[in-house]
Amino acid sequence: MRLLLVEDDDHVAAALSAVLSRHGFDVTHARNGEEALQALLPGDREPFGVVLLDLGLPDQDGFEVCGRIRRLCGSPVIMVTARADVRSRIHGLNLGADDYVVKPYDTGELLARIHAVSRRRAATPAASGEPPAQEGAPPGDLRLGAVTIELSTRQVSVGGTAVPLTRKEFDLLALLAQRPGVVFRREQIISEVWRTSWEGTGRTLEVHIASLRAKLRMPALIETVRGVGYRLVAPPAAVSPAGPAS
Repeated sequence: MRLLLVEDDDHVAAALSAVLSRHGFDVTHARNGEEALQALLPGDREPFGVVLLDLGLPDQDGFEVCGRIRRLCGSPVIMVTARADVRSRIHGLNLGADDYVVKPYDTGELLARIHAVSRRRAATPAASGEPPAQEGAPPGDLRLGAVTIELSTRQVSVGGTAVPLTRKEFDLLALLAQRPGVVFRREQIISEVWRTSWEGTGRTLEVHIASLRAKLRMPALIETVRGVGYRLVAPPAAVSPAGPAS
């Protein structure tokens, strides 16, 4: 399995890489957030099976890097950090981290956690480390049936008809659309779209979901998973064009 180790301390990285290599991992070392994001770009090699992400990076905060990784690919992320406070743990998991390990840690436990998140991800429909391909869509666009989302221009259309969305409505739709079929927890959505905690923001999320369903005129596009969150259900290609949003 390919593993991306994001760690700015070369001594720590060398020691951990040696252990991981002995257990069969093909380790790539990134010393900062930008190197990590570049390594995760789609290429000729198979995607990374796991990302071990340190939070104390020299160029940007590890939480920000985790959010960007989640928008870039579906590889499992384990945060490995000295930040032991509960708030940091909750924030990291809400951003989409699959696990959170506090330094110092037992190497055996870390290996067990790596294998655990790999098994969980392999059991889900979105097990690939790359975002789903959008056949026929230009680079930077997401096409789901009759719905086209232009990430570069922040434009959305249904059946060729433009649908005006607010900034947060677009961010919410784009987040769900980049991983169709995957359930996003309410807390995770709030963290990524509103950049805040879940407390007191639940009603805002519900209002934006209802608004998206109404504007797109596709009530079944965003499915509520009771007690968990929401997921986008890719519509069939032959969807009747939506008229202008009211």
